[in-house]
Amino acid sequence: MSTTTTLAELPALAGTDLGHSSWLTVDQERVNTFADATDDHQWIHVDPERAKAGPFGGPIAHGYLSLSLLIPLWSELLEVTDASTNVNYGLNKVRFPAPVPVDARVRLSATLTEVEQIAGGAQVVVDTTLEVEGGTKPACVAQAVLRFYA
Repeated sequence: MSTTTTLAELPALAGTDLGHSSWLTVDQERVNTFADATDDHQWIHVDPERAKAGPFGGPIAHGYLSLSLLIPLWSELLEVTDASTNVNYGLNKVRFPAPVPVDARVRLSATLTEVEQIAGGAQVVVDTTLEVEGGTKPACVAQAVLRFYA
């Protein structure tokens, strides 16, 4: 599901549920690549055999990997057609209520909670939830602040 809008129309979307992204599989290769990029090679992420005996019964994705998936999944939910540049401005709050097991599928749901006009564009606050297919708790809950510039 995707919402398409313009900078001028964006304020009218404040409070809008933007729905869900498509599902994305978080495989061991993605976890290993993230570990290499961040130098975080903790065994619960990169050693499937050892992780079987660990607290999660198998390897899990890094929390920050889960957080980083918000951007590609977010891009499926909102398109501002006349924005030439989109930037991450920050996060107001982030929590990781549940792990993402390797080979699980995740998707993002988002609600556009605030829209503020700024010089050259708009700043939005978005409540996001990364859910794990079949899970009872979300993997990541974050309030993201994004900027769209003309």
